[in-house]
Amino acid sequence: MAAPPTPNSGDTAWVLAAAALVLFMTPGLALFYGGMVRTKSVLNMMMMSFISMGTIGVVWLLWGYSEAFGADSSGGWIGNPFDHFGLHGVLTATYGTIPGPAFVAFQVVFAIIAVALVSGAIADRAKFTTWTVFTVVWATIVYFPAAHWVFAFNKFAANTGGWIANGGFFLHGHGAYDFAGGTAIHINAGAAGLALALVLGKRLGFGRDPMRPHNITLVMIGAGILWFGWFGFNAGSALSAGPLAAGVWVNTLGATAAAMLGWLVVERLRDGHFTSLGAASGVVAGLVAITPACATVTPIGSLIVGVVAGAVCALAVGLKFKLGFDDSLDVVGVHLVGGLIGTLLIGLLASKGSPNGSGTQEGLFYGGGFLQLGVQAGAAFFVLIFSFVVTYIIGWLLHKTMGFRVDEQDEAEGVDQTEHAETAYDFGNLFSGSRIGHRPDHPIRTTNKEEVDA
Repeated sequence: MAAPPTPNSGDTAWVLAAAALVLFMTPGLALFYGGMVRTKSVLNMMMMSFISMGTIGVVWLLWGYSEAFGADSSGGWIGNPFDHFGLHGVLTATYGTIPGPAFVAFQVVFAIIAVALVSGAIADRAKFTTWTVFTVVWATIVYFPAAHWVFAFNKFAANTGGWIANGGFFLHGHGAYDFAGGTAIHINAGAAGLALALVLGKRLGFGRDPMRPHNITLVMIGAGILWFGWFGFNAGSALSAGPLAAGVWVNTLGATAAAMLGWLVVERLRDGHFTSLGAASGVVAGLVAITPACATVTPIGSLIVGVVAGAVCALAVGLKFKLGFDDSLDVVGVHLVGGLIGTLLIGLLASKGSPNGSGTQEGLFYGGGFLQLGVQAGAAFFVLIFSFVVTYIIGWLLHKTMGFRVDEQDEAEGVDQTEHAETAYDFGNLFSGSRIGHRPDHPIRTTNKEEVDA
């Protein structure tokens, strides 16, 4: 009987560094989202990202890791949440050429940012307490199972392996490609964002009042941090420091650069100018789209994925006005649409010349027929429907029991003050020491809803 593999120090160092890069993406997302909202919602928006680091960090160590990567309890649908409860048996285990704790660390930061992404769809109007409860419930019922389907990929062991990665259920033995989470994270979060946007309804003044980003500088900084961290997100998913990680890194760069240009070209043709917000949004769209495809397309393929994602997402973000749903920060237009683009284009562009190499089932454009395209579409739309339906139910139940949306007065005044008793910017001298948005002769609402004279 062969001895278990010994952890490789180089691979371990790379995976831990990649985990740190991905964790840094959540503060980057907080800046990106925080800059896109109005001044009265900045801290609330950033806190909705930050709180996921607390809640998901705890539940991952308790039952989340086991639910995502424990032994199957239902034929590839979910891991046994008690298999590694409290990380039992994980600290001394190995996962390929890395220690078990390194794998735990890398996967938890994926879970954290997946939850944080959803928050952008309900900016300006969500109760923070209810959102905090939602993060735990949604991760447990929606994200952890989806992560098991996609990331628990050991089909050679009888008791492990998720059905999407290993071709279970209706995929008939043909696994879908999703190298770093296009389905489990981006399609999942985008569909969840759409569901919550419908549960909470539109912001006051949506479609009538200007709701422009208050600080594009923060948006640009946030996008830069996301791009930086995403190299850990994608290349780190190789779980080793070698040719696969290097090839994925290059594809991530190519797709992101092409997507930024694609978005800007659409803006120029449609609106007559290039915008900083468009450049930042194009970057994120490209990163989202290449996430599932980064190991299975060539560098030329990555450019195609990027430019298509940038152009299509630039058009998709306007759908909310035509269809009448208030996806505040374009989680649907960028993450859902971008995730679908990247996942589906694998079925066209997958190639043996990709970082994944000769074992790749080639796509339609490389002579592989429609097989992989069908598999990719089946996996993508199953996750979309599952996430939307279950998230809608979770959101509706929380809304009916705890209340998910703040009242109109609190929303008009701003959730920074009403939910956190803080403001992002101190303009005390300009407003004679009063809170932002109040004149000295106006009453200020305190945290216990009593009114006092300023």
